[in-house]
Amino acid sequence: MLRKIIQIDENKCNGCGACAAACHEGAIGMVAGKARLLRDDYCDGLGDCLPACPTGAISFIEREAAAYDEAAVQRHQTAQKVDSGTLPCGCPGSMAREIRRSPATDATPAASVAAASQLRQWPVQIKLVSVNAPYFTNADLLIAADCTAYAYGDFHQRFIRGRITLVGCPKLDEGDYTEKLAAIIANNSIKSIAVVRMEVPCCGGLQRAAEEALRRSGKELPLEVVTISTSGEIK
Repeated sequence: MLRKIIQIDENKCNGCGACAAACHEGAIGMVAGKARLLRDDYCDGLGDCLPACPTGAISFIEREAAAYDEAAVQRHQTAQKVDSGTLPCGCPGSMAREIRRSPATDATPAASVAAASQLRQWPVQIKLVSVNAPYFTNADLLIAADCTAYAYGDFHQRFIRGRITLVGCPKLDEGDYTEKLAAIIANNSIKSIAVVRMEVPCCGGLQRAAEEALRRSGKELPLEVVTISTSGEIK
């Protein structure tokens, strides 16, 4: 049928996820860091998502599309329910959240302190994080290659502690991280950036993306690059 429905300009989308949160029907999801209309029959054509978009990436068009299916929407919402409620953004595991941990005390066994996770937020994959996530405010940013945490035994204490962590693999992930990282740096009050990469050549792509992203952001921030050897040593 010919009807009014949203369209999303991925070139304007900054990956903030505000439209997905505003869409009560779950018609919009985040795919590879961009908002996308998941199914025509989930979109009611009312446009709650339009005012939520900070970049004007969403507009109405009239085209052939499946009719709005309220029953399908209800089934979708039921399937998406988790303990914290219904998530309109698709995968429940991609919901942005901060992680608050109890500080260690003098009575905490040393072994427990050493083994404790230092991760402060979720998700961690560069492709999945929202550009405007609240945990980026005044953050020291860690951009790490996937393999580094496996190669370096004390990775949490040495690198993750006190930082917001982003991970990726330029060899395995499709596309370039530069645009996403530049938006994160430009749109938030990032204080410093640490890049942790492996010594293998393909990890150079992660370092170059971080350096170029900082240049594009127009900001001057401390940037540290640490290289881990395949034997697990800092080079």
